Amino acid sequence: MTASAGERANAQRPLVVLQAVNKWHGPVHALRNVSLEVLPGERLVVCGPSGSGKSTLLRCINGLELHHSGQVIVRDTELTRSAASGQLIRRDVGMVFQAFNLFPHLTVLENCALAPVWVHGLSRQAAEQRALDFLDRVHLADHARKYPEQLSGGEQQRVAIARALCLTPKIMLFDEPTSALDPEMIREVLDTIVNLAQSGMTMICVTHEMGFARRVADRIVFMDRGEIVEQGAPEQLFERPRSERLQAFLSQILHGHEPQPGARQVTT
Repeated sequence: MTASAGERANAQRPLVVLQAVNKWHGPVHALRNVSLEVLPGERLVVCGPSGSGKSTLLRCINGLELHHSGQVIVRDTELTRSAASGQLIRRDVGMVFQAFNLFPHLTVLENCALAPVWVHGLSRQAAEQRALDFLDRVHLADHARKYPEQLSGGEQQRVAIARALCLTPKIMLFDEPTSALDPEMIREVLDTIVNLAQSGMTMICVTHEMGFARRVADRIVFMDRGEIVEQGAPEQLFERPRSERLQAFLSQILHGHEPQPGARQVTT
């Protein structure tokens, strides 16, 4: 069946719109006139040095932090100082943090089933079935009755991903989901995110894992000092970075050293 003109138009309407967004943390200008759109099904990776505003950007999108000026619109709902707007947006936006943030006194199954009961009003039985389905998707259904302390760091982060998915979000935000993991656990979490990306989930992921970014991203946004410096397809940013700030960042991340003054453009 051919999609109607209205369906095609809706498919191209951005799910997330930021317009001239500014945010301060005390005297620090954390976001500087940030404007950004994210389309349905798009896989956006945000990278940049520490303190560049990446995590603040995510937290402003789902209302965990309020911006000071500009507009943040998620699925046609503008985030304002009204608590109702934040609650409405968070029904559609899942977030996975650097720390796993699992409740230690609850089992894996209970951690995942809790929010669907409270937010969506599901029965306990329905919520647990949904939780088992998503735990199976991240290959952890066999661990449903265990407690977080009985799992590895990589397993706990995959539980956190399943927990976010249990709210059936339209958009998933990942805030450096592998930064708290030992190196041998990173791949299992990244593979889980890649599988999500291949399913068509709209995703915004903050990460320093450049190999992962190149593999999964439709578009990469490079931030520094609270502003978007450069953005584009992975091959464009990795092979033809235009700004000196991005060239310096890639030189440090990909080759593990600070760029020398006058260094040539990075290629990979």
